[in-house]
Amino acid sequence: MPSITVYSKDYCPYCTAAKALLEKKGVSFDLIDVGKDPEQLSAMLDRSNGRRTVPQIFIDDIHVGGFDDLSALDRNGELDQLLTH
Repeated sequence: MPSITVYSKDYCPYCTAAKALLEKKGVSFDLIDVGKDPEQLSAMLDRSNGRRTVPQIFIDDIHVGGFDDLSALDRNGELDQLLTH
């Protein structure tokens, strides 16, 4: 099972949608709230090459991107491949 990290904020509807999609897939993930922790925001910016929007999603060391990117991977059948490698 890959390691999944979701950088998020409480009031973000895209974050909620990303978490729901991952939960639907039956995978566990680490949720990091960057709205409450400036150090974690800095870590997210480093990992995402400066992308400031949330969510920012990582599967192992692969930067998936945001919810739109995650959803596109799911529609193309590529998300299941990433989740089972």
